[in-house]
Amino acid sequence: MTPATLAGCAALLLWAFLALLARLAQPLPPLLLTGLAFAVGGALGVAVVAARGRLGALRQPAIVWLHGVGGLAGYHALYFAALALAPPVEANLLNYTWPLLIVLLAGPLRGLRLGPRRLAGVALGAAGAVLLLAAGAQGFGGGSPAGYAAAAGAAVTWAFYSVLAGTPRLSGVPTEAVAGFCLASAALALLGHWAFEPAASPAVGQWPAILLLGAGPVGAAFFLWDVGMKRGDPRLLGTLAYATPVASTLLLVLAGEGALSPAVLLAAALVVGGGALAATAR
Repeated sequence: MTPATLAGCAALLLWAFLALLARLAQPLPPLLLTGLAFAVGGALGVAVVAARGRLGALRQPAIVWLHGVGGLAGYHALYFAALALAPPVEANLLNYTWPLLIVLLAGPLRGLRLGPRRLAGVALGAAGAVLLLAAGAQGFGGGSPAGYAAAAGAAVTWAFYSVLAGTPRLSGVPTEAVAGFCLASAALALLGHWAFEPAASPAVGQWPAILLLGAGPVGAAFFLWDVGMKRGDPRLLGTLAYATPVASTLLLVLAGEGALSPAVLLAAALVVGGGALAATAR
C-alpha cells in the first residue's frame, strides 16, 4: 500500500469519529455545526499553508473552485437535506453507496482495471454496510421522494468529487487549495443557517467537540482524502470506505451511545473480509 493510499485510509479513520463528535456537539442546528466545523478546518488549513509559504496555492481557476466547493458544500447540503426529508436509516443507507460508486467510476474515469477479486471485496463491504445501516429498518416507508433523491444525490456528488480529483485536469491542483474550499463551504453553510435555521450559538461545553470536528473529520480528513484520491488507489480506498459506518457505530457503542448487537458484529466481519479481499487484488 502506497503512502498516498495510507493517507486516504487516515481520512477514513478520522471520518469514523464524525458521528460521535457530532453527537457530543448536540443540540446545534446541522448547518450551523457544519459551518463552524468547516471554518475551524479551513482556518487551521490556511494557517499551515501560510506557514509553508504556499498561500499562492489558493489562487485556482473557476473550474477548480467549482469542483472543490461543489464537492464539499454540495455533498453536505444534500446529505443534511436527506436526513431532514427521509428516515435517517434509509437516507444513510442510500448515502453509503458512494464507496461502491468510487470503485465503479475508477474504471471509466481513471482507466483503472476492476478485477473479480476487487469487485467481490466491494460486494462484501456493501453487504456489511447494508446490514448495519438497515438493521431494524422497516423498508423504505415514510419520507418524501425528494429526501431519497437528496441521499442518492449526495452519494453521486461525493463519488464524482473524489474520483475526478485524480483526473488529468485536476490532479495537478495542490492539496493546499482544500483550505480555501473549506472556508468557502463554511461561508455557504453559515449563510444557509442564517436563512433556514433558528438562530443559535454553541455553549461552552460544545466547543471542544466543534474544534475536534474541525481539526479532524471536517478538516484534516479532506486534505488526506485529496492526497489519497490523487496519488493513491481509489479502488482500494472505495472498498475500505465501507469500514467507516461500522467503525463509527463501534465508537458510539464504546462511548455508551448504543449496544453491541449481532448485526454490528456480522457487519464488521463482512467489511473486514471485503477490505482484506480487495487489498490482495493485483
